[in-house]
Amino acid sequence: MSASTSLKLAMRRLWSDHVVYTRCYIISAIAALQDAQATATRLLKNQEDIGNAIVPFYGQEAGKKLTELLQEHIKIAVELVAAAKTGDQAKFGEADKRWTENANQIAAFLLGANPNWPKKDVTDLLSLHLKITKEEAVARLTGKWEEDIQKFDEIYTEIMVLADALSDGIVKQFPDKFK
Repeated sequence: MSASTSLKLAMRRLWSDHVVYTRCYIISAIAALQDAQATATRLLKNQEDIGNAIVPFYGQEAGKKLTELLQEHIKIAVELVAAAKTGDQAKFGEADKRWTENANQIAAFLLGANPNWPKKDVTDLLSLHLKITKEEAVARLTGKWEEDIQKFDEIYTEIMVLADALSDGIVKQFPDKFK
């Protein structure tokens, strides 16, 4: 298997884990299942794994920074789910604003690291990720099961596009590492 294919598969696995564990957390938190905290912990570990995946290309500090940004993304998502579950619109609105700001910080970080990631693509994909994740959580919270499943399918497709864009950009930026 080529190095570029290995990278693409690794990125797809990491980002699919991101949306799968996010979904597991949404389900567990909304249903008040006992595994909600364990799921959140695993989800935070996934963000560390994603950060570590860029270390060979961008260095330890960049990996640490991406991990921090992505873990903040998850912590805010946990707050959003809690606010939605209790119907606290003020807390939801405040957390949603911070979630958008965090997505913008993630986009800025990625765009600063690699000029091969088109700004519009990165920002649009991250914005879409937030939008569909919120729609998934609301559908789950309101018992719209078919919509909940449909939204997860959309998120999964969207995150594969993001994973592929990220891996393609890395290969383009570091062609010597993929010969």
